[in-house]
Amino acid sequence: MTNVKTVSRSRRWLARSMSGIVILFMLMDSIMKFIQPPTVVESTVALGFGEDQILLLAVLGLLSTLLYTYPKTSILGAVLLTGYWGGAIATHVRLDNPLFTHILFPVYLAILAWGAIWLVNDALRDLFPVKK
Repeated sequence: MTNVKTVSRSRRWLARSMSGIVILFMLMDSIMKFIQPPTVVESTVALGFGEDQILLLAVLGLLSTLLYTYPKTSILGAVLLTGYWGGAIATHVRLDNPLFTHILFPVYLAILAWGAIWLVNDALRDLFPVKK
């Protein structure tokens, strides 16, 4: 995935930082869904999910995050996380939640996740070039 010869050290660290934010957030999200404290159960039910669906959401989020974390499967993980976040966006739109704090938060995570891969992956940069 990473062409070490063409990726600068600063670019690599920026990508790691961006990925780290995504990974830490998603791990916390999944772990809290596994533990199921009352606030997580209440807020998930308020989004329209049943209590019996929380474990499934935890598993899907965790598996996608683990795939994203491993460099050889990071693109697959990013695709799966993008789908997961798309569901979150649809849920918040359906509930008419605030735009910048609720609806667009998954978009911010997706920008970080895909941006991190873009920074270190020559093929992705060739597919989505930034013109000067």
